[in-house]
Amino acid sequence: MAQHPYRIADAHAHIYPDKIARKAADSIGEFYGYPAQEEGTAARLLDSGRALGFEKYLVCSVAVAPNRVQTINDFILQSCREHPGEFLGFGTIHPAMTETEMLQEAHRIKEMDLAGIKLHPDIQQFCTDDPHMYPLYRCAEELGLRVLFHCGDDRFDYSGPLRTARVLEDFPSLTVLGGHLGGYQQWEDARRTLTQYPNFFVDTSSTLSFLEPAAAREILLSYDPSRVMFGTDFPLWHIPPQLDAFFALDLPLALLPDILYGNFARLFAHELETMDQARP
Repeated sequence: MAQHPYRIADAHAHIYPDKIARKAADSIGEFYGYPAQEEGTAARLLDSGRALGFEKYLVCSVAVAPNRVQTINDFILQSCREHPGEFLGFGTIHPAMTETEMLQEAHRIKEMDLAGIKLHPDIQQFCTDDPHMYPLYRCAEELGLRVLFHCGDDRFDYSGPLRTARVLEDFPSLTVLGGHLGGYQQWEDARRTLTQYPNFFVDTSSTLSFLEPAAAREILLSYDPSRVMFGTDFPLWHIPPQLDAFFALDLPLALLPDILYGNFARLFAHELETMDQARP
């Protein structure tokens, strides 16, 4: 990894409690059909990122069952408190929860000063535009919570670009983060469908390992560059090659500071100010 002059934020990383981190990472790898390259502990994420100049991380985890939601959200909160100034946390909610349970947990996520909600339609087996989820989206919109969706998977019909578009149209004031340039394994469909929405941000996670640099560059540049952020999808991937792959896109140099850090900093300006005040 060559030296670089840029500030960096990781807009898409997963962490797990130390005692289950390896098992959790392996489970995610099995779902996608390739092994997770890292152990998903907070310490490993920080060690890897700090060596490359990373300053901030959006950290999250996904509940595979309703009874795990509160425990995961408590863990994310505790991790943020243990690493003030570095970790910005997103909570999770499971679609099998009742509407009342989802809304109560959304309010708790807000009270915990977490910045948003991470949902994974393919793992959690619900459609992004399922009407059952709409009260949650409306609540997030009202509370100022962002929603980070895993977007796209050509094996399923849970999280494709058309479903994401319906949510963006129905909730134009909801800030939506679309993982994996808006559509894992469905990047061209995402580009044709999702680039027009001003409330839609994307990250580069689990994209640069699959696409040729020229194709990834073309897709990335089809989005408004002020709504694109760098992400690693740790622990699925080693962090240094993800950063190398990003630089290999040969993007216009003027865009790099914002994609690597500036867009993240503006999107989470309030949270980052609070985080920096919390530093010892």
